[in-house]
Amino acid sequence: MTSPSTATISAATLDLLRTVTTGTVTTMLLKKGIRHAWMKGAMPFGFTGKRIVGPAFTLRFVPVREDLATPASWLNPISTRSAIEAMPEGCICVADAMGVTGAGIFGDILCMRMVKRKVAALITDGVMRDKHGVLGTGLPVWCQGVAAPASVNMLTFVGWNEPIGCGGSAIFPDDIIVADDDGAVVIPRDLVEFVAHEGAEHELMESWLVQEVEKGERLPGLYPPNDENKKRYEAWKKSR
Repeated sequence: MTSPSTATISAATLDLLRTVTTGTVTTMLLKKGIRHAWMKGAMPFGFTGKRIVGPAFTLRFVPVREDLATPASWLNPISTRSAIEAMPEGCICVADAMGVTGAGIFGDILCMRMVKRKVAALITDGVMRDKHGVLGTGLPVWCQGVAAPASVNMLTFVGWNEPIGCGGSAIFPDDIIVADDDGAVVIPRDLVEFVAHEGAEHELMESWLVQEVEKGERLPGLYPPNDENKKRYEAWKKSR
């Protein structure tokens, strides 16, 4: 039998997940006891209104080792360049930069190559460089900002597609990532179906709640809804 962690997630489930905000995702995960799913520091870089969903492809940096982190290291078999060539179409690259903000992990050339490989997005708790060029590539990026120095000034790249930490969250390869204007959230694969379906229902209820508040309804008993308002919501759903 295929285990939940390796089971294929249907395109329909992923499409449903695209209708669910990261705020709602965190609420659904909280119901399962998960409180460290939102990646601190990873925020939209120069855009708004996008929501990206896809499997995680992880990158890992460690503190700088001056004998290893050099411009010459970019030619090594283990390098960010080689990692990009291993990224599958549709993945979301999640880079563990340990929150370092004094050196940019990627610039415009690497981001453009990711675009050409049809990588969906880049998320990091670090920063970028070449801001104008990176924005010009059109690659959706979530990060802490920008820095002029290259990664090797403060970081050593050590590998890809292994468990990492990013912004205080544990990320495993092929976890599902959802990112929007409120940041980036990781969903364990065996919880994706629950988050997608329960999250979509939650979004629908909240759309009704907003309508009720707009009409002047008081919050006690409405948000969260008591039994009476749950019945009103169910009636509204049937009448749509």
